[in-house]
Amino acid sequence: MDLQIADLHTAGHRRGVAAAPHRAAAAAGRAVLAEGGNALEAMVAMAAMIAVVYPHMNHVGGDGFWLVHEPSGRVRAVMAGGRAGARASAAFYRDHGHDTIPARGPLAALTVPGAVAGWATAREAAAALGGRMPLDLLLAPAIRAAREGVAVTTAQAALTAAYRAELAAVPGFAETFLVDGKAPAAGLRLAQPALAATFEHLAHAGLDDFYRGDVGREIAADLDRIGSPVTRADLERHHAEVTTPLSVRLAAGTLHNTPPPTQGLASLMVLALFDRLGVTEAEDFDHVHGLVEATKRAFRVRDRVVTDPDHLPAPPERVLDPAALATEAAAIDRRTAAPWPAAPGKGDTVWMGAADASGLVVSYIQSVYWEFGSGCVLPRTGVLMQNRGIGFSLDPKALRALAPGRLPFQTLNPALAVLADGRVMAYGTMGGDGQPQTQAALFTRHVVFRQPLAEALDRPRWLLGRTWGAARDSLRVEPRFPDRLLDRLRAAGHDVEILAAPYDSIMGHAGAVVLHPNGTLEGAHDPRADGGAAGA
Repeated sequence: MDLQIADLHTAGHRRGVAAAPHRAAAAAGRAVLAEGGNALEAMVAMAAMIAVVYPHMNHVGGDGFWLVHEPSGRVRAVMAGGRAGARASAAFYRDHGHDTIPARGPLAALTVPGAVAGWATAREAAAALGGRMPLDLLLAPAIRAAREGVAVTTAQAALTAAYRAELAAVPGFAETFLVDGKAPAAGLRLAQPALAATFEHLAHAGLDDFYRGDVGREIAADLDRIGSPVTRADLERHHAEVTTPLSVRLAAGTLHNTPPPTQGLASLMVLALFDRLGVTEAEDFDHVHGLVEATKRAFRVRDRVVTDPDHLPAPPERVLDPAALATEAAAIDRRTAAPWPAAPGKGDTVWMGAADASGLVVSYIQSVYWEFGSGCVLPRTGVLMQNRGIGFSLDPKALRALAPGRLPFQTLNPALAVLADGRVMAYGTMGGDGQPQTQAALFTRHVVFRQPLAEALDRPRWLLGRTWGAARDSLRVEPRFPDRLLDRLRAAGHDVEILAAPYDSIMGHAGAVVLHPNGTLEGAHDPRADGGAAGA
C-alpha cells in the first residue's frame, strides 16, 4: 500500500495544493493554481469536474457547503443547500398515495439543487480576494470531460449494477448512465453531452443562469414534465447564504464546521468530547472506544436539535458551551459501550480541499445524497437531481417536518481547523453518518497523535451504525486492526463486525489540505477512493 499512499500525498508546495476523490478533479484544481488562480477558483473548477467524473456520488443537481479560511484569518461558511419546492407538502404526497416520501423518482426530487449557487458565491468571494480567472476557463476541463467522456470508475460501475433495477425506469437514468440497458463496465468511456452543453452555456451566460436564465427555465420545464414539486419560482428564489460557522476550542486549536441544517454540530461535539477524555495514545482501546462513545452522545444530541435553522428547538451554540460539553463527556463510560439503537442512514458525497500561499484554505463538500440521488436526469440540461428531501417527515409535529420552503437535514459538513501550532487544516469525507466518525479518526490521528497525514488517512477505520442500510447497528471495522484491540472492544460490549476488504469505501473517502506556518502546502487523499492530491 506504500506506493498508493505516495501517489495520494503531496507536500512542500509554495503556490497551492488541491485534494479530491478523483485525480481528474485534483488535476483541474492544480491547473487553476498553477495559472495564478486562488483556492476558491480552483475549487469551482474541481466542483464542476467532480460532477462529471463521479456522478454516482455528486452532481450539479445536488447541494454544496463550504468553509473558507481567508488570508485575514476570518473563517466563513457558504451554505448552498436547496429548499423544499413550493408544491412539496404532506398533502401533496398523500394525494399521490404516499405515507412517506419516495426515495427515488420525481417525487424524491423535491428540493432545489443548491450547489451551483455556492459556486457563484465562491467566485464573488474569490474576486474580492484578487481572483481574476474567467468562468469559461474554470469550466473548460469539465466541459471537455463531459463531451468526450471519461472512464467509468470501479465504484461507479459497481453501484450502477447494484441499483440498476431500482433506477432503470426513473426518468433519464437509463439514457444517461446505462449502456444498452446494462451497467457500464469499469474503464468504459461514458459521456454526458447534455451536461457538457449546460456547462458551456453557463460559461458564457454566468452561473446565475442556472436559476434565473435559460438553463433555469429548462430545468423547471423538465421538473414539471416529470412531476417534481419544484417550480420555476423556487429556482428563481434560490441563493447561497454566507454565515458564521460553528466553532469549538480544543487544546489543539479552534475547530470550525457548518451550522444547521448540517450535522456539523455533531462533528464538533465528537472531537470536543474526546478532547475532554484525556486519551494519550493512538490506536489503543481508549482511542477507538472513546471516539465511538463520543459519537453516540453527539448523534443523540444532533437528532434532537438539528433541523432547518428557522425551526431549531435550541441554539446550537448552547450544545457547544464548555459546561454542556463537560456534562456530556462525564456521562461517557470509559470501559463499557453504551446501548446503540440507531436509525438507518445513507449518503454518498464528495469532499475536496484546496489551499493557496495567500492563506486561503477551502473545505468543500458536494452531494446528491444517496447513490445517484433521486435517479432523475433532466433531458434538456443533463442535471441529475438529488433526493436530499427524503429526510423530511410527513408528520407535521416532527422536528424535520416537510413544508414548502424548508431546508432539509444535511449530513454534509466540511471541516476546518485553525491549529495552535499555526497550521490551517481543511478536511472532510463522504459517508452520511460516517462523516463525523471519519473526521474524528483523521483529526485525532494526524493532529492529536501526530501521525503523518498520509498515514492517518491510510490507517484502518470503523463505522458505527446502519449507514448504507445494513441490517445491524454494529460497529463495523476494517480487518487491519489488531486482534487484541477487537477483543477488548467486544469485551466492553461493542457489537463488532469485521469487514472483508482491508480498505473499504464504506469508511468514507477522506482527505485534507494543510497550510503550514512557513507558507508551504500539503495535501492528501484517501487510498479508498480514485483520487489524490496535486500541488503547484
